[in-house]
Amino acid sequence: MGRDQIQHIEMARDIGQRFNHIYGDAWRAATGQSGEPLVLPEVQIDENVATLPGLDGRKMSKSYDNTIPLFAPPAELKKLVMSIVTDSRAPGEPKDTEGSALFQLYQAFSTPAQAQEMRHAFAEGIGWGDAKQRLFARVDEAVAPMREHYAQLIAKPAQLEEILLEGARKARDVTVPLLDGLQRAVVG
Repeated sequence: MGRDQIQHIEMARDIGQRFNHIYGDAWRAATGQSGEPLVLPEVQIDENVATLPGLDGRKMSKSYDNTIPLFAPPAELKKLVMSIVTDSRAPGEPKDTEGSALFQLYQAFSTPAQAQEMRHAFAEGIGWGDAKQRLFARVDEAVAPMREHYAQLIAKPAQLEEILLEGARKARDVTVPLLDGLQRAVVG
């Protein structure tokens, strides 16, 4: 989750805490369960990828039209990665990792050792084209299996519909009793 989403979790926590405070005893009486009716969500942010930069260096956002669609065909993905905005430093000139959209994206898809290797390449003056090629290879390697699975699912809409229906059934098995107990607690 990105830092820009924290306020949504905080609002959900506030609502959940208030509900638990007002209706917790009634819910426990109505259901015979212990604990709180609503589990409060916790914020989990990976500091390395808290907010990913987009192609233009600003926060990645559909509204900025600077996103990288990960399931795009490799050629399109490569074209987008190669269009990431960089500064005018020439090959051989050391480059800063701090504030570099390209480095931040690389770091999000790499192991700590790979990120350290790229950090060293930046310090040694890697050319932007080479750095972008490395980023493309890292992203493509990470998403290729997911892209293939996605393509298989999309190619079989009936099977996809079955999967979705089974997921909905499993969700109902969990949520219907919970919602019934919550409704009994609120209505009385």
